[in-house]
Amino acid sequence: MRWFQRGDIDGFFGLAVDNLVQLLLIDALCRHVLGFSDALLYGQVLPGAAVSLLVGNLYYAWQARRLGQALGRNDICALPYGINTVSAFAHVFLVMLPAKLAATAAGAADPTTIAWQAGLVACFGSGLIELSGAFVAERLRKATPRAALLSTLSGVALGFISLGFLYRSFARPVVGLVTLGVLLLVYFGRLKFKGGIPGGLVAVALGTLIAWLTGIAPVGEAPAHGHGLQVPLPVLGPLIDALTGDMLWAYLAVIVPMGVFNVVGSLQNIEAAEAAGDPFPTTPSLAMNGLGTLAAALFGSCFPTTIYIGHPGWKAMGARAGYSILNGVFATLVCLTGTLAYIAWAVPIEAGMAIILWIGIVITAQAFEATPREHAPAVVIGILPGVGAWGAMMAKAGLRAGGVDGMTSAMSPALVPVFQRADVWIDGAFALEQGFIFTSMFLAAATVAVIERKLRHAAAWCFAGAALSALGFMHSYVWTPADTVLSLSPAWPFVQGYFLMGLVFLVAPLVTTRSDGPAH
Repeated sequence: MRWFQRGDIDGFFGLAVDNLVQLLLIDALCRHVLGFSDALLYGQVLPGAAVSLLVGNLYYAWQARRLGQALGRNDICALPYGINTVSAFAHVFLVMLPAKLAATAAGAADPTTIAWQAGLVACFGSGLIELSGAFVAERLRKATPRAALLSTLSGVALGFISLGFLYRSFARPVVGLVTLGVLLLVYFGRLKFKGGIPGGLVAVALGTLIAWLTGIAPVGEAPAHGHGLQVPLPVLGPLIDALTGDMLWAYLAVIVPMGVFNVVGSLQNIEAAEAAGDPFPTTPSLAMNGLGTLAAALFGSCFPTTIYIGHPGWKAMGARAGYSILNGVFATLVCLTGTLAYIAWAVPIEAGMAIILWIGIVITAQAFEATPREHAPAVVIGILPGVGAWGAMMAKAGLRAGGVDGMTSAMSPALVPVFQRADVWIDGAFALEQGFIFTSMFLAAATVAVIERKLRHAAAWCFAGAALSALGFMHSYVWTPADTVLSLSPAWPFVQGYFLMGLVFLVAPLVTTRSDGPAH
């Protein structure tokens, strides 16, 4: 297996666009929400992100080539890797922004530095949980049906990736539909452009050209100046100061569930890779993910890394090991040279969004293709929580954009009856949103067990849902002026619901008889 193959070019464009979106998101959140100075953002945060992205991408490329040599194959696709979007939002809005507001209220001289240190603590804690989870995750993987793992990813892919970028494609139809057509020809039609030009390159180049011709690009004003070359340096002093203070305990309620969430999400992506034919070992794969997050915190980034969703899509493009190396080098150059602003100005996201839409389609389809046909109902059940969580996010975005009754208003329980009068049970959506990745996995696994008439196993998955609801990892939320956020307090109605659901499965053998007719 060679380090680079032609398909790595296509894979690189797709993964690089995905990583670029995350970097642009970090840039916007740090500057506009947290008020970070250019010196802090471009001198500390982005260089730390560069270190974490480079070490992880190089490792996963090496791992893929090593697996290919061990199996005598040349078609192993490296695990995609990058910054965790969900954790980025959580760390900004649930850790760093509250820390800044509290510091400002206390009259601190530099609230943004305190916010940054709180982010470092959250990132470091998440890395420790991810690293520790690597040594127990394989047992969880073996005990969980494939339909439960893959359907969870499909829900995320269908909602947060496919529908989100579908909206964007139809908001910019000239760019969106033309680039989508290119990818349909290459990846579904299995056609090649003459001269061996990669389809991903054609899509991005054509999309960029159309964007400039139609006025979508350039985006905003051209950057006035660059920030020069930045050298990553350890930030042990600020990190130790933050860890020895009270920040770790103050934000433990966010750090623990997000760390566990990252472990489970990465585990599901490893399962997706195996379903696509690439059996990567669980423990070292997850351990490197945790080490990448720790490296981020040690060098100044507040944002954890993760094994990305989308391996089947990159593999279908022909990506192997080289696309991971190219992505790591690209992200490093963007972060260390201050060119992020120039890229955002010249190449709009619309130029590459069809690639991301393609990834979401492939992931959703894989959940049905790589599981037994009789488990299809479980796959559908596992998809629903992810789509529901995306719907809750859309509802809250709409409320924040337009206010309530046409006026700006804080979110509160008073919204619930307003939605219910329109037959929208928004309180159920908000409860489903919290810990939806666990909800998806537990319900799909229980459904598989019922389909196979392993009712004790089905009950066990329900009791697991009751336990996590009691710990506050699922369904428990509190109202804030602009959002509903996870609360580590017991969600008692769900504890009762899951427990009684489990009892139904345990009692079922006593009150039912087996039917040999077709399942409905």
